[in-house]
Amino acid sequence: MRSSAATAAPTEKKRVNPFVELWRNKFLYLLAVPAIVYTFIFSYLTLPYIAIAFEKYNFRTGLFSPFSGLANFRYFFASSWAWTVTRNTLVINVLFLIAGTICSVLLAIILNEVKAKKFLKVSQSMMLFPYFISWVIVSYMLQGILGTETGLINNMLGMRINFYSTPSYWYPILLILNIWKNTGYNTIVYLAAITGIDEGLYEAAYIDGASRFKRIIHITLPLLMPTICIMTLMSVGRIFYGDFGMLYAIIRDNGTLMPIAEVIDTYVFRTFKNTGDPSLSMAIGLYQSVVGFILVFTANWIVRRNFPEGALF
Repeated sequence: MRSSAATAAPTEKKRVNPFVELWRNKFLYLLAVPAIVYTFIFSYLTLPYIAIAFEKYNFRTGLFSPFSGLANFRYFFASSWAWTVTRNTLVINVLFLIAGTICSVLLAIILNEVKAKKFLKVSQSMMLFPYFISWVIVSYMLQGILGTETGLINNMLGMRINFYSTPSYWYPILLILNIWKNTGYNTIVYLAAITGIDEGLYEAAYIDGASRFKRIIHITLPLLMPTICIMTLMSVGRIFYGDFGMLYAIIRDNGTLMPIAEVIDTYVFRTFKNTGDPSLSMAIGLYQSVVGFILVFTANWIVRRNFPEGALF
């Protein structure tokens, strides 16, 4: 009876000494040190400078500049650009998020079905290559393709379409560029998740007569959903942050395209460049951060209620 009672009793979890844990995995924690230091310096030590958004900043007095309340926020929201840059940031990032996720998942599933190892290695290398190309180089490549006089498309079609003066072309162009550059990198995450799925599930489905398409629909996609949700939540957290490098390198100071391609990040940069006022730029950046913070918590709450396995916290 004693032995059975002892067996039935719940086992107590052993408390791990944090110093023992640190020493046991010292090399893993050592790899994380640069990221921890970077985050501490640029994310935590800079928090007091948020006060600049509520001041009329003076370079001599620094954080002790005269308090101006919400004047910087009122100036931004009273301008005609407040709604424009907010709308552009949301529209462009939502398009990137939806199209990028679909393309990355589809490409990961396709690569998982490829059995030729040599072809798989070559194709993965080719898909990753665009991710490492600078947006500045991409902008010159795009100029060679879309240029009015010497552009490849205009010469092939025998036409003179001025792409850089026609805003209606640029949502599809930016979407194609984002998919071309980032899909290969994002595919690696989903491909890693797929390779972690138990092969026994596919073998059992094959024995039961399930086709390859049905195995993808009923096994791969459901087991891939937690990864998709987590990646989407991480993207939602930055949905108010446009790709500054992409948009500034490609659009530059083209006033014709700014109404559809000017996002909060590029607007903050141009505001500081034109006015030299850090307070106004900080106010716009704080608005951007607060809304992003609210969005990621809201999205995580929705996912946790409907699909708990895919929630971040």
